[in-house]
Amino acid sequence: MLPQNSSFKQCITLSTKEIIDCWMHFFRTISASKPSRRVIPDEHRTRRLQPRIIGATVVNSSLYTVDGGQRAVLFDRFRGVIEDTVGEGTHFLIPWLQKPFIFDIRTRPHTFSSVSGTKDLQMVNLTLRVLSRPEVNRLPDIFKTLGLEYDEKVLPSIGNEVLKAVVAQFNADQLLTERPHVSALVRESLIRRAKDFNIVLDDVAITHLSYGAEFSKAVEQKQVAQQEAERSKFAEQERRAAIIRAEGESESAKLISDATAAAGMGLIELRKIEAAKDNASSMCRNGNVVYLPGNNNMLLGINPAR
Repeated sequence: MLPQNSSFKQCITLSTKEIIDCWMHFFRTISASKPSRRVIPDEHRTRRLQPRIIGATVVNSSLYTVDGGQRAVLFDRFRGVIEDTVGEGTHFLIPWLQKPFIFDIRTRPHTFSSVSGTKDLQMVNLTLRVLSRPEVNRLPDIFKTLGLEYDEKVLPSIGNEVLKAVVAQFNADQLLTERPHVSALVRESLIRRAKDFNIVLDDVAITHLSYGAEFSKAVEQKQVAQQEAERSKFAEQERRAAIIRAEGESESAKLISDATAAAGMGLIELRKIEAAKDNASSMCRNGNVVYLPGNNNMLLGINPAR
């Protein structure tokens, strides 16, 4: 089908070059007759995207995520803190009207130290370690009364209170000899006190115990005093033994004197003979003893043939 245009009809009776020129003029005429493409300014394009951006922002602010080992408490501007806790996962809320507060319900360690006085008025340094977590069903109450940092507000204060109360029941030396009993009392008292604040304690342990310089000095002085007492006791026993020995010797001498006065010197002579016999028996068994003649003749038995 040939194009119905006056320029094309005029090109039929022309030469080849004129035909080409005629076709070029025809295409230019068609191109000029097409409507131009509309260009949208940047500000108009931005205005069109604004509803989409606002919608995406609203959707994003309407979602919140609770990770594993966590729970959320919702605060509503009209109703206050909602009593139901929110579990793990992604949840919806009303933007501006509601706000989530995330709680970590996993067991966490806490360590704190305390200087306490014993029953015998000695100062002791104690370090306590506890493993704590909140009661999940009581998270709204914890948030309303204590806030997110509930453990930092409660555990140090009740820990010091319990340690001072328990340590005051024992002497300084009993804290070492009865340490399991002391730890059990601290654990029971601290668990009972933490329950009043909706906090669960999985473990309580005394990790460090040390005494002050005054107590160490007192222990050293006590040891020195005990050694002096033992030394004095030994000296007293030695003195009493010497007295008893002297009394025995005196009594023995008196008995011997009485016997001698009654029976004569025969008993003394008998004792001399027995002592001489014992001396002779001992000397005869000793090879290093040399016997000499009693007449002072040192050459006795030398060259008897002459």
